Amino acid sequence: MSLHFEVVFTCFLRDETPSAVLAALRWHLGLTAERSPGLDADEHPYPLLEPDPDSRLPGGDFASLRRQARGFVAGRELHAWGLSSRTCWLDDELGGLVTVLDLLAPHVEEAGYGGHFREQYEAEPTVFVFRDGTHGPLKA
Repeated sequence: MSLHFEVVFTCFLRDETPSAVLAALRWHLGLTAERSPGLDADEHPYPLLEPDPDSRLPGGDFASLRRQARGFVAGRELHAWGLSSRTCWLDDELGGLVTVLDLLAPHVEEAGYGGHFREQYEAEPTVFVFRDGTHGPLKA
């Protein structure tokens, strides 16, 4: 019997995130039906963050990617891409976490918390962080 995991990604990506990365994310989030050109089908076999309408998670799955205002500096408004995703994954799908973390890490605006995963009945999540263009060790 498979274990089910809540997987959450929440971070801001820099406003200048390449359009190819944003297109790949939109596909992974189920916001577009076409696989992004240039995505390796072996590494990105299916949309990893697409919400399941029949999710086992309380309240269901959720996915959003949108450009958001982040404040002002020197009279200029700052923007970033806000990513929020909460989906249910089976234990044998967790290898896909690295695929998503590798896609996001070089473009994350602020170092720190990037999300977590936890077995659906566990109280403590395993947190993942972003720093220096990569993702840090997983922390329980």
